[in-house]
Parts: sequence; structure tokens; C-alpha cells
Amino acid sequence: MSDQLKDKSQRRERKTGKAPSEGSCGVRSKETTGRTKDSISTVSCIDELAHHDDNARMVISMENTYQMGPYKRFPVPAAVEILKDVLTSYLQEEKYEVEWSRQMTKTICEVIRARVKDLMIPRYKIVTLVHIGQLTGQSMQISSRCLWDASNDTFASYSFKNSSLFGVATVYAAYFE
Repeated sequence: MSDQLKDKSQRRERKTGKAPSEGSCGVRSKETTGRTKDSISTVSCIDELAHHDDNARMVISMENTYQMGPYKRFPVPAAVEILKDVLTSYLQEEKYEVEWSRQMTKTICEVIRARVKDLMIPRYKIVTLVHIGQLTGQSMQISSRCLWDASNDTFASYSFKNSSLFGVATVYAAYFE
């Protein structure tokens, strides 16, 4: 068969899907001399397709609720009790150390966030901040700024102190419309 006829038949097979293209997915092709050679690609087609599917996100369409305010308000007293319990249990007998306080701050934040989310208050975004510092007679002022809806958004805060350290935990609850 001539080269032109081979090209036409290969194009027709590619269009109909009967045979994969020469350079794809580990296909062995024949050279004009009759020897076989390995293609450059060694990844299977299935793995390649699955890899692309991991990046795709499923689109979720939701109806509007037209809900402008929360059905259930964020319970500030319950959040303060959680903060008090967690700070007291984690920091009661501890001495201040720099590396320890870095890890403990992350741990306490995760525990507080998990316990506040267990309250299952719908449509509130939770932000947790914890500060641990050495108690050496200094003063400290902590402030924060954000966009705030005074009718729906709220916060809870608790300070703990022992002989060598202090801890301040704050939970912000921002209503998500």
C-alpha cells in the first residue's frame, strides 16, 4: 500500500475510534522497516483520564432561600463555657516555653473550633484566635478589624492566667447569608 493510502486509513480509524493514534498511551507502532518501537508515553490512558477528573469540581446548584437572618442565634454563653473549659484544661499546670506555646496555640484553636462546631449552629462561619504569652509584668492589647453586621455577627472571648503564662481565646461567629 502506498503511504498516502496508509495515512487515509489511519485518519479514518482515528475518527471512528477503532484504533488509537500512534503517539498515545503506550501504543507500539511499526516503522517502515518492520521493526517495532516503544512510544514515548508510558502512562496508561485510564490513569491519564482519572488524573484530569480529580481536578474537576462538581457544580452544586442551590435554590435561593431568601433568608435574611438566622433562625437560631449563636449562643455566646455556651461558647464562653467552651473557651473556659478548653483553656483551663490545657494551660492549668503548664510553664511557658516558646516552642511548646507555638504548638499548643494550634492545638487549642483546633479543639475550640471543633467544640464550637459541635453546637451545630447553621449558617455561621467560625473564626478562632488563641494567644499564649509569658507572664512577666508586661501589658498587651489585642485588637481586630473586620466587616461586621452588628445584628447577626457576634464573638465570645475568655482570658486565662496562671503563674507563668496567660492565654486569650476569641471565637468570632459571622453570619453567612
